[in-house]
Amino acid sequence: MQINLISDTVTKPTPEMLDAMMSAQVGDDVFKDDPTVNALEEKVAQMFGKEAALFFPSGTMANQTAIKLHTQPGEQLICDKYAHVYNYEGGGVSFNSGVSCRLIDGHRGMLTSDQVEAAINPPDFYHSPLTSLVCIENTTNKGGGACWDIKELKKIKEVCIEHNLSYHLDGARLWNAMVQKNESPLAYGELFDTISVCLSKGLGCPVGSVVVGSKAQMDQALRIRKIFGGGMRQAGYLAAAGIYALDHHVERLAEDHSKAREIGEELQGLSYIKRVEPIETNIIIFEIDENVLKADAFLGKLKENGVHIIGMGQGKLRIVTHLDYTDTMHDKFIDILRSL
Repeated sequence: MQINLISDTVTKPTPEMLDAMMSAQVGDDVFKDDPTVNALEEKVAQMFGKEAALFFPSGTMANQTAIKLHTQPGEQLICDKYAHVYNYEGGGVSFNSGVSCRLIDGHRGMLTSDQVEAAINPPDFYHSPLTSLVCIENTTNKGGGACWDIKELKKIKEVCIEHNLSYHLDGARLWNAMVQKNESPLAYGELFDTISVCLSKGLGCPVGSVVVGSKAQMDQALRIRKIFGGGMRQAGYLAAAGIYALDHHVERLAEDHSKAREIGEELQGLSYIKRVEPIETNIIIFEIDENVLKADAFLGKLKENGVHIIGMGQGKLRIVTHLDYTDTMHDKFIDILRSL
């Protein structure tokens, strides 16, 4: 038995999802003539109370499009030092938009409204980049799947309004946060100018992210997506997976969270584990005491037992639970940890 806990992106479509994909009505989405893509975009826009949405082949392209929507070359966005848009999107902020990042030293990927306010460059001081955008990530990947307090997000919104800044949410794992905190998509739609949500992580789709915003923003995003090479033809086969996942795979995220907490409890009882980050959703980040056991040796032992996780460097390791991580696999993994 192979147990892949490298990421929640390793899932494959369920038989029911495949059935939905294979029976999808499709057209040419470059001409906005794919009925299933149109239905997915309308569904997600309505969920968040936004005027429009646009389907993307990847979360990186979705975020990069949103950043380009809100900025001009030479400007600056504010984000946490752990932010995905800074760390894991290939330098696209500078390459695609000509924008720099003002990094904030937040807590587990989450910053405060006071920190945002302090990071804004004076708009009349032309020697520094013009601050134009605040980017938030919920849940935080490098922060171990941490969920934001929506009250703080509202405070940051007030700062954005006061200083005429745009406000974008990288919601790659927003579904996890909303399930964990029992929150509504509408509450997030009210706060943010644009939101990107991923379908191929916790929801188990093979491909796809969606950006929501105003009709004018999505019209502009369509042009940017074209420039980035993101136009797709009969993409309804992929969009059908998204519709199925939104209807059937959101509430079950709580099962992934429960398994993650159980793994964390097991790790905390092992002598060679230095620290386990607090676990709220489906991501477990922990540190090996390398005076006792090297991280590479631990990874090797797991691999020998058919378990695959990922190293993050400096003794830190990551485990991510997901749709394809079954109860049987979970019991087996717990037994393996105990045997080590």
